Amino acid sequence: MLFRSLGASSRAFALAYQLALAEAADLIDARLDQAAPPDLPTRRLLRVSLANYFAAATQAPYAAFHAAAEDLGYDIGRLKARFGMSHEQVCHRLTTLSRPGARGVPFFLMRVDQAGNVSKRFAAGPFPFSRFGGACPRWNIHAVFRTPGRFVFQVIETPDAQRYFTVSRTVRRTARGYSAGDEAELAIGLGCELKHAPRLVYARGLDLNAPAVTEIGPTCRLCERENCRERAEPPITRTLTFDEGAKTLTPYPFSTHG
Repeated sequence: MLFRSLGASSRAFALAYQLALAEAADLIDARLDQAAPPDLPTRRLLRVSLANYFAAATQAPYAAFHAAAEDLGYDIGRLKARFGMSHEQVCHRLTTLSRPGARGVPFFLMRVDQAGNVSKRFAAGPFPFSRFGGACPRWNIHAVFRTPGRFVFQVIETPDAQRYFTVSRTVRRTARGYSAGDEAELAIGLGCELKHAPRLVYARGLDLNAPAVTEIGPTCRLCERENCRERAEPPITRTLTFDEGAKTLTPYPFSTHG
């Protein structure tokens, strides 16, 4: 039974998911046997992941979706309209275009709530996600809650001097009635290495040879960038160096020598 509060794209995905479990069970089981998960919970989680991929591929078949993405400059809105998908579904599908001979832009994706909790991380290309904790507060994925429904772009640079072009926007999840609370608002951040940005409609008109760049880090506890005004916690890899007579940009000054 499907929740009546689901939108059209979510209903289509839910039906495709059930179709995967019913009609592709043998194929999924063969993949599970090949992967040889170590225990039953892991096997069930992998089954869910494979069924989810089946559903996404049913909504947006690889060849057709890849061709449309390339033709439309990875315009999320136009891909939504063409395939009857939600913003999040399109972004998630874009991270799966890794077929040899028909590769898309290698995107990474992160989903966060207004408290900064990360509920999704996916990557088809390199991006130094922190295993624990949230995203850097300097990444404007957090700022999109001030401009709901609008795209926000940013070029970010990680501590290893790698640069990425990111596109962030809020999405809403409809509540199941008054008692369930207000609609949940989440932020989706989609990004790729800067060298791929010319293929994106969102980067047109920008000087990608000399862009405005925001330096970010991993979660604060692992970040060693000095004098960061947004630092919320001290790095666990450095020794704090407080000076009672000096005022610093950060509440957690630390030694750069360990």
